[in-house]
Amino acid sequence: MLKKISIVTTLVLALTFSGYFFYKYYLSLTSKTNEITYNPFENLTLPSADISEKVCTDFETKEFAFYLDQPTDFKENNKFGLYIYAERQDFFEKAAELVNSNGGTWGYVLIPYNVKDRDSTKWKRVFSDLNRLKLIPVIQLWDVDLEKYEKQTKQAAQFLDSFDWPIRPRYISVYNEVNDERFWYGKIDPKGYAKILDYTIDTFKNENKDFQLMNGAFNVSSSNTDETVDSFFYMKKMNDAVPGIFNKLDAWAAHPYPQPNFSGNPLSYGRWSIRAYEDELNYLKKNLGLKKDLPVFITETGWAHAEGVKTDSSFLSEEKVAENYKIAYEQVWLKDEKVRAVMPFTIKYNPPFDHFSWVKEDYKKTYKQFDVIKSLPKIAGSPPQLIKGSLKIPKCS
Repeated sequence: MLKKISIVTTLVLALTFSGYFFYKYYLSLTSKTNEITYNPFENLTLPSADISEKVCTDFETKEFAFYLDQPTDFKENNKFGLYIYAERQDFFEKAAELVNSNGGTWGYVLIPYNVKDRDSTKWKRVFSDLNRLKLIPVIQLWDVDLEKYEKQTKQAAQFLDSFDWPIRPRYISVYNEVNDERFWYGKIDPKGYAKILDYTIDTFKNENKDFQLMNGAFNVSSSNTDETVDSFFYMKKMNDAVPGIFNKLDAWAAHPYPQPNFSGNPLSYGRWSIRAYEDELNYLKKNLGLKKDLPVFITETGWAHAEGVKTDSSFLSEEKVAENYKIAYEQVWLKDEKVRAVMPFTIKYNPPFDHFSWVKEDYKKTYKQFDVIKSLPKIAGSPPQLIKGSLKIPKCS
């Protein structure tokens, strides 16, 4: 209706003004020859501004929603992000304070989602906050029942698709560090995970083509132990089970931690560095037939600081951690066109993982890295964001 009204209005105005200027030009010509002129608009009566109120007083309100017509791989991209949790609304406010500071908008947040969670009230609030605060979510799936993964995956896709995502791309990371048995039901099962990943990609895409699927990031620095397996070996076994599985991905999720002991040099290279995703992508292309240039979403990374509920002197001081983060952003991640987002672990976690926290025990005070990264200049992102509103439409003819 609105489109039709706009087209008609535009045509009327265009004809009116073009006719008026033709008429003025005609007058200028005829005045030179003293001919009698005729004003074609002298009997034209335009409707008054409030004619709709005089003619029709019966209206209905129509809601509308659409995404801006902008590229999904938008170049004006604010890479700053943070790992947060759906259960606390103040985490969203704090994340926005960090990632959208100093000129920035549309930074990122990683949010874990239990595939059995159907708490629509909580998640409606989550997506409302994401829209209000201009935060781009990356949803990380977790806690699927292996015997029920088909049913739970379908239900999760339908549930997540029911909300108003703040931008058109709907980023989904399919589970977490599955080459570590502690995160995959006490076993190493590349064949089983490959099949679940394959099914999850198809299911979410069938639900909504705007879903963008990425792997569950691997523990890339792990070796073959009683609990873990080398991630490159794991990826090969995945590709053996489901040939071409990695070409079905839309993006690459990575956990490039600065090793050893989460205390490595930010300018190092290799699988123990914050550039580990480079080695992963090279392996996929050279050994497993990856044909795409996958954008990288760093869904976990970061240095552990000594300060916490209990001091751990094996880690770096919070001042040194803040310095390393600054170097990492300015000299590595922001310069790398492959990297779309960096979401360090984590906004707040209980001991012993509180050494990774960005926010302190009172949930208000912050560690030094928060203030340093908050002060860095950022970009105003330009994603294809959601636009919502309402119109009053006359119901009478």
